[in-house]
Amino acid sequence: MKRSTSSNQWLSEHVNDHWVHQAKQDGYRARAAYKLIEINDKDKLIRPGTVLADLGSAPGSWSQVASRIVGDKGKVFALDILPMDAIADVSFIQGDFREDEVLDQFIDLLDGRALDLVISDMAPNISGMSVMDQARSFHLCELALEFAREQLRPGGNFLVKVFQGSEFQPYLKAMREVFSEVVSRKPKASRDRSTEIYLLGKGRR
Repeated sequence: MKRSTSSNQWLSEHVNDHWVHQAKQDGYRARAAYKLIEINDKDKLIRPGTVLADLGSAPGSWSQVASRIVGDKGKVFALDILPMDAIADVSFIQGDFREDEVLDQFIDLLDGRALDLVISDMAPNISGMSVMDQARSFHLCELALEFAREQLRPGGNFLVKVFQGSEFQPYLKAMREVFSEVVSRKPKASRDRSTEIYLLGKGRR
């Protein structure tokens, strides 16, 4: 089957991508690891002892980064609709975050522990219809924000991937109602042509 132009473009970028090669060298499962590393270097979200949830965790690069930092006194809880190979000291549940049963199972896993941090790199399967894809993406973001509001300790932080579009400003407003400060981050490892941006909510009210 002949590849589409966009598929060929992605393949060419992937093969020649500095971050892809760096991930292989450093033992990370995906280039996305460096997005979290850069943001964490700047904002110090993950520290030894941090207890956090990683939403949309597969294939696991963010959980890898987090687990290497939190140490024995911290904990990483991860969830994704896709399977994820085990990572030492990371508790993982496979399931659809949009389903109440899966969410309840994940909350049970926390065992009453309030979280210091929620990180979400969730994104829907892309259909190619931008309006539909944006709506699906922001629905996941809204669910992640609600989870963060309910499960974070007071003063906790929330990092979420969003795509700039018509829902961006209303979502930003919603985050400002939950957190004392909201800032944006565009890591160097994000592809230049991508509309993705990371919003960081600091200090849950």
